[in-house]
Amino acid sequence: MDLFGVLNLDEVSHGLAGLSMFPYFDTAHYIVSVMALREQPGALEVARRSPFACWFSSMLYCFGGGILSGFMMAEAPIAFLSNSTSVLMASVIWYLVFYCPQDVVYSCTALFPLRLVLTGMKEVTRTWKVLGGVAQAHSKYKDGLLVMIAIGWAKGAGGGLISNFEQLVRGVWKPETNELLKMTYPTKVTLIGAVLFALQQNQYLPVQKQHLMLIYTVFTVVNKTRMMLTGSSSSPFAPIESVVYSTFFAGPSPSSYTTLTTETETLVVKKPSTATKKSIREACEGLNGTAPGSPSKTAAHKRGKGSPKKAKEQPESTGTESNKKSD
Repeated sequence: MDLFGVLNLDEVSHGLAGLSMFPYFDTAHYIVSVMALREQPGALEVARRSPFACWFSSMLYCFGGGILSGFMMAEAPIAFLSNSTSVLMASVIWYLVFYCPQDVVYSCTALFPLRLVLTGMKEVTRTWKVLGGVAQAHSKYKDGLLVMIAIGWAKGAGGGLISNFEQLVRGVWKPETNELLKMTYPTKVTLIGAVLFALQQNQYLPVQKQHLMLIYTVFTVVNKTRMMLTGSSSSPFAPIESVVYSTFFAGPSPSSYTTLTTETETLVVKKPSTATKKSIREACEGLNGTAPGSPSKTAAHKRGKGSPKKAKEQPESTGTESNKKSD
C-alpha cells in the first residue's frame, strides 16, 4: 500500500511479520490464560480438590485453539503435547499461579500495569494464531474460503469456543454460556480477523499480508487496552451489530406471537350465536326425519301428554251415563 510507504511503515510491518512469539509472547499468553481460569467461580476449590483436573483445564485454556483446529482438520487433538517445551512452560506457569507460596506470582501479575502489558502481548499472539490457522487450512483446501475462516477462527479463539467442555472438566455445566449463543469480544474480533486473512490469502483483499498483520495487531492491542483502561466491556462492533440485526434478522417478537395465538384461541372457543344455535337445531330435526320447523313432533307430544287424562275422564262419564239409565 502507498500509505505504508509514505508513512515509512513498511519496515515496521516487515519487522512485526518476522517477530518470534517464543518465548516472551507465548509466556504472556500462558500467564493471562491461566489467570483467567483461576478467576472463574469455583476454580480454586477444584485446584485444591483435584490438581490434575485443574492442570487439564489450564492446558485447554492455553492450547484450546490448537486442539479445536486439529479436531476440525481430522488431526490428532493431542498434537500440542508434542511441543514439550511449550507444555512444560505452561505447566510451570500453572503451578506458580495456583500453588506458589504466599500467592506471590498471582499477586504480582494481577497488578494492573503488569497485567495491561501481558494482555497486550497476548493480543499480539492472536494475530499469529489466526494467520497460522488460515495457512494450515490453505495447505489442504486451496479454494476453501469457508474452511480457512473456520480453522482460523478456531485457532485464534479455541479456548472460548470449547469453554463448555472445559467447564465439564471442572464439574460445571452451563450451556447458557455457549460462545455461539452469546459471543464475547475475543471471539468476535477473532472471527473478523479470520475473515480478513482468509480473503487476503485468496487474493480477494488487495493488501499485503504484513500490512494486514500490522493493521489487525494494532487494532486488537489498542482496543483491548482501551477497554481495560476505561473498564468497559462493550464491544466496538455493537452499533454495527445492532443495525445489521434490526435490518436483516429482526423477526416477529415473542410478545406479538403470544398475542396472535391468544386471539386465535379466543376466536376458536367463542360462544356460538343464536343464529348458529338455530341452524344446529334445524339440522338435528332434519336428521330425526322431520322438516325444520315442523310442529308435528310438538303436537304429537302434546296429544300424547294429554291422552291419559282424557282416558281417565272417559270411564267416569260412561259410569255416570249408566247410572242415569239405571235410575
